[in-house]
Amino acid sequence: MSESPLIRCIGLTKYFGGVLALNRVSLDLMPGEIVCLVGDNGAGKSTFVKMLSGLHQPDEGEIWIGDEQVSGLTAIHARELGIETVYQHLALCDNLGAAANVLLGQEPIRFGVGPFRWIDRKASLTAARKHIDDVGIVLDDYWTPVRRLSGGQRQAIAIARATVHGHRLIMLDEPTAALGVRQTKATLDLVKRVAASGVSVIVISHNLDDVFTIADRVVALRQGEITLNAAKPATSREEVVACMTGMSFQLPR
Repeated sequence: MSESPLIRCIGLTKYFGGVLALNRVSLDLMPGEIVCLVGDNGAGKSTFVKMLSGLHQPDEGEIWIGDEQVSGLTAIHARELGIETVYQHLALCDNLGAAANVLLGQEPIRFGVGPFRWIDRKASLTAARKHIDDVGIVLDDYWTPVRRLSGGQRQAIAIARATVHGHRLIMLDEPTAALGVRQTKATLDLVKRVAASGVSVIVISHNLDDVFTIADRVVALRQGEITLNAAKPATSREEVVACMTGMSFQLPR
C-alpha cells in the first residue's frame, strides 16, 4: 500500500445540541486498506461516516483529500471526490433491474428532445456490466427486478453501484447484517476485491468474526473517541471488546 493516505481526518469533532457525538477523532485512510469501525450504538461510528460522506459538517477539525483540505463537504462534492457510502438499507429501486440500479441517474442517453431523454439500453447494459463484473458477481438477467434477487446479490449490486464513483473511499454500514453464512462469505470476498483495486474501504460492523476475517486495521470508538487503532495482527477480540465497552484488558502472561 502507498505511504500517502487517500484521506486524512484530523481532530474531527461534532456536537448535536449539547451532546458531544465525536471528540477530536483523527484517522488516516490508506489505498487498498480495509478499516473495520466497531463500537456500541451511539459510539460515533455513523456520525464519522456521515461526515466523510458530506451529510454532516464537523464543528471542529479538518478533512484532507490527498493534498487538499476540504471545507464544507457536501454529499455531491463527496461523490465528485470519489467517496461513496452503502447504507444498511441499500437504497435500491426494487422495481428496476441490476443494470438500471447500478447506473441510476447516470445512464447513457441515445437522444433527447426538449426535456425528454431516451436511454441507450445497450450502452447502459455494457457500462453496468463492467462494474458488476468488476466486483465478481454473475447474474442470469441484468433486467430482472432486484426485489427477486437474494440478499447477497442485492448487496453486491449496491456495492457495484458505489464503485461507479467511489474510486477513493467506499464505506459500508453493516454489509452482512441480514445475510446468511454463504452470502456473508461472498460479500466479504467482494469487499476484499474492491480494496484490492486500490480503493480505501471502511466497514462498520458489530460482527467480530467478520471484522477479523477482512480487516487490515481495527478502529474502536467509545463515547465519540477512538479507543483503539491497530493493525489486525496487533490486537485481539478481547482487546477490541474491552476498548468498545471500557472494560479493563490485560494481556495473557
